[in-house]
Amino acid sequence: MSDALVIIPTYNEIENIETILRAVFSQDKLFHVLVVDDNSPDGTANKVKSLQKEYSNQLHLLQRDKKNGLGAAYIAGFTWALGNSYDFIFEMDADFSHNPNDLIKLYNACSVNDADVAVGSRYVKGITVVNWPLSRILLSYGASRYVRLITGMKVKDSTAGFICYKRKVLESINLNKVKFVGYAFQIEMKFKAYKKGFKIVEIPVIFKDRIKGKSKMSGSIISEAIFGVISMKLKSLFTKS
Repeated sequence: MSDALVIIPTYNEIENIETILRAVFSQDKLFHVLVVDDNSPDGTANKVKSLQKEYSNQLHLLQRDKKNGLGAAYIAGFTWALGNSYDFIFEMDADFSHNPNDLIKLYNACSVNDADVAVGSRYVKGITVVNWPLSRILLSYGASRYVRLITGMKVKDSTAGFICYKRKVLESINLNKVKFVGYAFQIEMKFKAYKKGFKIVEIPVIFKDRIKGKSKMSGSIISEAIFGVISMKLKSLFTKS
């Protein structure tokens, strides 16, 4: 049994899923993985099922009926993780933009150095992004600065999706009330942890753009992040959750 679960949401990741899973399972630390698949038409879930024969006690699959947003996929994964006694719960992409070798850094930040939330950060030591066009770097970096200004959080990479949560953090958050589903979901989760006084640390990582498959970024996701932050902050003035 492992104390750490890595949640990987997928939609049409057939080109990446086997390689990323083998990379996670090759780490010196024993990690379990939960793939949350949104009914990928390319057969991603079937590939995971075939690998479960090899990794029967480590690899788990949660299939959803349709593509319903990154945030909803993670909420489903968090709920599953809390119901299965994991103490350290991770978010990670399937496309190798997050390096599986960095999982242990996030784990140690929480398990050894007593952080409650460890964020794999692109901006805590300069800008450590590879293969992104300048326009996307400016958008992402600018969004994080904007979030810091509006919310008061000190987190430099508030939109990061490579994260380790201690169990108690997720238990303290009413997951049914998490509002956002796209880019803003990452901001909202960090903000809720921040408002509850949990210790959030940033661990520098190198972020590489995907080589295989297609990005799920869209204009509506960006819009949600920009305008959602203001409503989230205003709401927080009247509630503690």
